[in-house]
Amino acid sequence: MMEFPDLGKHCSEKTCKQLDFLPLKCDACKEVFCKDHITYDTHKCTSSYKKDVQVPVCPLCNTPIPVRRGEMPDIVVGAHMDRDCKYDPTQQKQRIFTNKCLKEGCKRKEMMKLVCNQCHGNFCIKHRHPLDHDCKVGGRPISKAGYAAIMRASGSNKMSS
Repeated sequence: MMEFPDLGKHCSEKTCKQLDFLPLKCDACKEVFCKDHITYDTHKCTSSYKKDVQVPVCPLCNTPIPVRRGEMPDIVVGAHMDRDCKYDPTQQKQRIFTNKCLKEGCKRKEMMKLVCNQCHGNFCIKHRHPLDHDCKVGGRPISKAGYAAIMRASGSNKMSS
C-alpha cells in the first residue's frame, strides 16, 4: 500500500471504517461509505428526509401533509397538528356499521359488505344467502331447487337451511 497511499477512502460509518477503493458518496449527507453502509437505513442518515419523497399523514385527521424538500416531516406534521388540524374528538363519532341490509323490512347494518353472488345486493349476516333475501336473478326469484342447482354447478356443496 506504500505505492498509492491516497487511493480509496475509509467508510464514514463509525462501526466500520473500512478502507474502500470504490467508495460511494451518500446523496443526502454527502459522507463517504462502503457498499455495505451506503443506504440511508444502514448508516442512519440524519439527512435522508431531504431525499425522502413519502408524504406523511396526520395521525389525528388522516390528512396528507405536504412537505417541501429539505423540511423535516416530523416538524411539519407537528406544526399542522398545532395550527391547521381539523380533528375534533367531540365531533369524531366513527361509524363502523355502515353497510345496510337491502332485505325489505330489515334495519341491520354490518361492518363489512356481504354481497350476494347472484343479485349483487348487500345484506346482513342473517339475509346474506340468496334464499334468505328472496334473491331475484334476472327479475325472477330463485327456488330452492334452482338454488341447489346453482350451488352444484359452482362446485359448492353448501346449502343454507
